[in-house]
Amino acid sequence: MLENHSFDNMLGFSGIQGIQGLNGTESNSYAHNPPYLVNKPAPDQMVADPGHEFKDTLQQLCGMNAEYEPYGEYPPIDNSGFVFNFATSNSEDQGSAPHPNADHYGDVMKCFDTQSQLPVMYQLATEFAVCDNWFSSMPGPTWPNRFFAYAATSGSLDDSPSKMEIASWEGPDGGMEFQNGSILDLLKRTGHSFRLYQDNLGHLSFPIVLGLKGVHYSDMNDLSNLADDLKNGYTYPLTIIEPNYGNFGNNTYKGGSSQHPMDGVQAGETLIKKVYEAIRNSPVWETSLLIITYDEHGGFYDSVAPPPAPRPDKVNGGPYNTNGFNFTQYGVRVPAIVVSPYIPKNTVCPTLFDHTSMLKTVEENLQLPSLTLRDAAANSLLPILSSDVARTDCPVSLNEPAPAAMAMAMAVPLPEAERATSNLTLLPEKGNVHGFLAIANKVDHELSDGTMAPRSLLLAQVHTNITTVGQANDYFKAVLAKIQAQ
Repeated sequence: MLENHSFDNMLGFSGIQGIQGLNGTESNSYAHNPPYLVNKPAPDQMVADPGHEFKDTLQQLCGMNAEYEPYGEYPPIDNSGFVFNFATSNSEDQGSAPHPNADHYGDVMKCFDTQSQLPVMYQLATEFAVCDNWFSSMPGPTWPNRFFAYAATSGSLDDSPSKMEIASWEGPDGGMEFQNGSILDLLKRTGHSFRLYQDNLGHLSFPIVLGLKGVHYSDMNDLSNLADDLKNGYTYPLTIIEPNYGNFGNNTYKGGSSQHPMDGVQAGETLIKKVYEAIRNSPVWETSLLIITYDEHGGFYDSVAPPPAPRPDKVNGGPYNTNGFNFTQYGVRVPAIVVSPYIPKNTVCPTLFDHTSMLKTVEENLQLPSLTLRDAAANSLLPILSSDVARTDCPVSLNEPAPAAMAMAMAVPLPEAERATSNLTLLPEKGNVHGFLAIANKVDHELSDGTMAPRSLLLAQVHTNITTVGQANDYFKAVLAKIQAQ
């Protein structure tokens, strides 16, 4: 699961026959400017991070004046507010991510020339299956959508977590706990195993799966070991691979492999290629199913209106529900590619999917119960595997990623000036940084020699003592250094 791109942003101009893509006339309006048409190519790196919190997504899908009545129906969707929101939202203006000027308002309508800019994705999409009706699990940001991918619910979280929300769900064991647990808890309860990897583990970022209760740093493995692991009696029925998120402390995400819009796509294409080739050239190939998707749309335009969604449970509200969202609406459509030797070439699957379809597939394959009403109602991916015998023509290696585009002139300050600014920049009330602070604290405690204070007290100290972006970055670096010294 990569980061922050809509389906049309990455595949709308792919030219793949049979997909719900773009015809080039789709547009958004803003102020008195001429309509902003979809066009290509997309910039490899954005000059600013488009908003994608709950209220941002509401405006993007329903228009500039849209309002959501708590626990009511989601307003009518016309996908008309993406440019307006990018031009006016301040929700992502943290750290060193600048706000766009008028010349860049239309960047959220720009789409990749898939064949030339994303050759790895294009090859897999045409060699295997592309799903053009896969939606994020809720209309909002990373954390609740990734929780849905693990637990078929976000535990009532409908926005990026705040410091107070993180503090309330972090117990002594650390991490979010769900009423019926996560897919990892379900596997443990039923006698099954799993394997967790992150690209460049212990460098630059922490894996978000550590935000779940019961998952520990000792459970993590570096992706560099995957190819060898797969060749040596690999029996895990579920493998979760996370990208590296890069420099998340300053909200630039540079240096990672998640394809975050502030960074670029080449490292993520390299990651996909590495994972595919490790599986393809291993004994597990003919019993494998590889799913590549994105947590949410990242504020980028998509032309398809998301449909209503089955709610995960029958109870409104919850301790982390700041917008009164009842989770009866899918989020924006995202790219999804499914790989298996039992999938015919050039398969386009129009079946309705969301992230809980991954859980449904695991549950159906292993004959396990559902976690919530959402994954119970989800469609499984197994019908895409329509061939009776494994193909023998699947490529053993993939195209090379396109060369990294030259970084845009972004008026990035000198390191010394950036450091001074970050020391004075207060942390936002909510955002990814608070989730990563909790995970860093969890890792810090687990790697300690047992002399540290109880974790609940330690986390309270972190939230009290770390108030600026610079202080948060210093703490992240200290914990990563501890990891690397192990």
